[in-house]
Amino acid sequence: MNIEFRDRFTLLWRRYFNNAGLPIVFHYTENAPQTAAPPRCIINGLMSVFEGETLSCTGETVGCSGGKRYLGFADSIRPNFEYFLSYGITGKMKGERYVKTPEMVRQIMSNSPPFKAPASYIVFKRWDKLEKPDNPDVVIFFATPDVMAGLFTLARYDETRIDPVIAPFGSGCSTIVQTPYLESKKDNPRAVIGMFDPSARIYVPKETLSFAVPYLKFERMVNNMEESFLNTETWTNIRKRIP
Repeated sequence: MNIEFRDRFTLLWRRYFNNAGLPIVFHYTENAPQTAAPPRCIINGLMSVFEGETLSCTGETVGCSGGKRYLGFADSIRPNFEYFLSYGITGKMKGERYVKTPEMVRQIMSNSPPFKAPASYIVFKRWDKLEKPDNPDVVIFFATPDVMAGLFTLARYDETRIDPVIAPFGSGCSTIVQTPYLESKKDNPRAVIGMFDPSARIYVPKETLSFAVPYLKFERMVNNMEESFLNTETWTNIRKRIP
């Protein structure tokens, strides 16, 4: 991690986004600090990371089968997942009713192949806690609408395509880990808006969504900040509303 870049972004973030919370990052590694096991839902565990704690996870410590898959530690989810995500099995399983039919769930899953974690641990840290040995893969914001507008506009500032930011269907953890991580392996990665999953939203501050950015794209965003709309009167008026 380039410490000068870390501190430069922190300074620019405060200049243009007031006291909005700093992002967190994750990276995969074979050497991780010892931390307490995360709660069953990894999203719940991330709340402490936004407060400044470090969280490291392995396939053995992640308690949710979906979390294991979307963090890259398992190939499959729970049995009968297609019923769990749709209308359940009468007398045996309640369904979340997030997708109309089990057949539709199967099709969705077939278009979302699992990925294998590149190392034994995934480590989450808040931006200002990063140290020189850290090598972030993805930067994750939990943002209110005004902050989200700034991030979205900055993410497409140097782009001509219409979808430099995407909002795919998926669990909370898939939209902040799996999808942006897979995007990070592309030549021109996209940012990912998420946290629409009702099961994850109960752990997220109200009026916030997630904005996850592959690190290389994030570097571009930071390098564009001082020449972008963030220096216009329009943004100055919006910034006044950011607490």
